[in-house]
Amino acid sequence: MQNNVAVAVLCIAVGGIAAQWVAWRLRLPAIVLLFLIGLAVGPGLGLLQPSHGFGPALRPIIGLAVALVVFEGGLALDVQELRQAGGGVLRLTTVALPINALLGTLCAHLLTPMAWSTAALFGTITVVTGPTVVLPLLRQTRLERRATSFLKWEAIVNDPVGAILTALVLQIVVAPAGHAPDHLALRVAGGLALAIALGAGAALLVRQAFRHDQIPEILKTPILLATAFGLYAVSNAVLEDAGLAAATMFGVVLANLRLPGLSELRRFKEALVVLVVSALFIVLTADLHRDVLRHVSWRVLALTLAMLLVARPVAILLATVRSDLTWPERLLPAWIAPRGIVAAAIAGIAGLRLQGAGAEGADLIMPAVFALIAASMLLHGFTLRPLARRLGLTLDERPGLALVGASDWSLQMARALHEGGVPVLLVDTFPGALTAARNASLPVLQAELLSEHGRDELDGLAVDYLLAVTADEIYNAMLCSGFASEFGRERVFQLAPKGGFHDQERGVSRELRGKLLGEPALDYQSLAGRFQAGWRFELSGPVRSPGPDDKGAEGAPAEATSPGEEDGVVLLSILPNGALRIRSPEAPTEGINEGARNLLFRRPAADAGGVAVTGAVGDLERAPGDEGSPPERRGRPGRPSADQAAA
Repeated sequence: MQNNVAVAVLCIAVGGIAAQWVAWRLRLPAIVLLFLIGLAVGPGLGLLQPSHGFGPALRPIIGLAVALVVFEGGLALDVQELRQAGGGVLRLTTVALPINALLGTLCAHLLTPMAWSTAALFGTITVVTGPTVVLPLLRQTRLERRATSFLKWEAIVNDPVGAILTALVLQIVVAPAGHAPDHLALRVAGGLALAIALGAGAALLVRQAFRHDQIPEILKTPILLATAFGLYAVSNAVLEDAGLAAATMFGVVLANLRLPGLSELRRFKEALVVLVVSALFIVLTADLHRDVLRHVSWRVLALTLAMLLVARPVAILLATVRSDLTWPERLLPAWIAPRGIVAAAIAGIAGLRLQGAGAEGADLIMPAVFALIAASMLLHGFTLRPLARRLGLTLDERPGLALVGASDWSLQMARALHEGGVPVLLVDTFPGALTAARNASLPVLQAELLSEHGRDELDGLAVDYLLAVTADEIYNAMLCSGFASEFGRERVFQLAPKGGFHDQERGVSRELRGKLLGEPALDYQSLAGRFQAGWRFELSGPVRSPGPDDKGAEGAPAEATSPGEEDGVVLLSILPNGALRIRSPEAPTEGINEGARNLLFRRPAADAGGVAVTGAVGDLERAPGDEGSPPERRGRPGRPSADQAAA
């Protein structure tokens, strides 16, 4: 027994997260690796047999896990984003769904021995494009905001709707004689309305409890999770699969109530969902019997191709006729429609019930759905990025950098990076501070990044690194702390503060600020003073490897160097493959890659041989002209200097 548990943990938990990491490192679709692991440890090697290990509890466990996934997905659905995406999302989630179900039914009946009732069940099962598949793919692909919204909203909304439609069709097919379909339809409509009302009502109650300080911080996340699970269970007791609608509605309403602190809770649930999705894919794939694989005949393969190449594209193109979607925005969802966990879970349950009712072709439900899931995950997982790139729907794939805080020197720094081919965005709240950048054709963003509007605006741009370079060191720390979870803690930087602010033991915790910028790090006053004294930002030429005659100290071979580096502060390096390496004394860079270019903050050429720039900020010798440096700006970015106001 213990050996079985150990094997299950290794296959499901360790194997799942290992697949996620490998996919991240190699930029591969994680779902494909998870699918292959499930096939290997299940039908392949027979190491994992979830149905035997979990028994009857497997399906309820899968249901609760899927409820958690759709709840977390609902938290990502912002009504503001829906308004910005226009009517395209509504077309995909309302008009396209019944067309897709109808075409799927026709394909199944014409290409396989399925009866009309069985084919109708297959058609409703396969309308869902699961968030467990789509959301991980979207995280790995830098799509434009509207294209992302179309795929995300369709996946999250269609999941519960498709599950409920499948439950309705199943009830009609297996209903005893004398049960009118209209009564079943009314029952389904009532159950769905109740599920939606329960989800929205629970969200409103949670808001009241949070705002009136009725729940301690340590219990907020457990209460949200328990509420989502409770809504799922209660709604399912009224109508099978209505629990997914209740959990989704709970997440959507919560997301749009703007509860303080919800972002921290969302980040925890995102991490939890990664583990859950990894486990679900491996468990459901490993649970496939070899008999199911043997039923994958040429008819099933023909049905799979028809669903991918005919049913889905035709449904999307018909549903989006005369909409505000462009042709590329119509073609992308016409092809990208990976099916996932919900389709597999429903097919397993519905197929068995149909077989028990003696429906013709019921034994083909699971093989046909499995073939469609496998084909769509493989094909769509590997083609999403190249297709989106070909259609012009991707953001710049080069690592982008946001400079927060417009000033004379940050403008010149942004210009140097821009001319060097680095996607750079200059951000400030004051429009006058960005005038010079606009005149120089530099990308700018006028927004308060700590606001919801600012976060939404930045979310749709190609930004991978954040450099907080305002005069307010506390504000810089707040920016870095706020965006650490989105960009990664190693990708948020700020100017060096004064007064031991960054001391490892007595200074502000590294959890609450960003890494220091530059080697050695500079503070705002030092940068502004040196800039006024004539120091400038420039990109060095590619780093060269030392020749055989180049010798370092005591005759040792010299290290690779960049011309003029000894005369300035190195802020970042641009590697030959376009990757960025931000320099910081808190993460010293060992060596310099051959072919890299460095962004230097250099003294004027006439002073280049004067004073070496070494040591920490406090050890930097004052450059000529520092005595006339402007006073340090206080407060947030957006408080203009005199020259900016004049501009």
